[in-house]
Amino acid sequence: MSSRKAVSNEQFKPADYRLLAEFRFLLRQFLVFSEEKAAEIGLSAQQHQALLAIKGHGDAMPTVGDLAQRLAIRPNSAVGLVDRLALAGYIVRRSDAQDRRRVTLALAKKGEAVLEKLTAAHRDELRRMAPLLKPLLAQLQK
Repeated sequence: MSSRKAVSNEQFKPADYRLLAEFRFLLRQFLVFSEEKAAEIGLSAQQHQALLAIKGHGDAMPTVGDLAQRLAIRPNSAVGLVDRLALAGYIVRRSDAQDRRRVTLALAKKGEAVLEKLTAAHRDELRRMAPLLKPLLAQLQK
């Protein structure tokens, strides 16, 4: 997490606070939904986020350091998370062919299967929430 200082001389109106409050409320609702869906499958929210970060990393397979950065956690915490996910059969570690010291992460079949279920549920929830979010985001662009 960055430590950005918000500096503004702008005077905010009650509507500005209502907009931000509603936006944060909807975000929190989504996070609670996400936590509950992950728990139903037997994962913590952080484990779900780790699987998603690994799968969504792009063409190159991520390292533990990449995962730590994506989850905004310390590298040693990411190592523990990776250890638990690997032990449970959700992910696999792979040695880099060019640099044997470098270890990359990939989803195992079990990880792919649970992530697919969670992604379908999350996509449906986002589609449900989209009509609530669109007007709020549009107001921010004014």
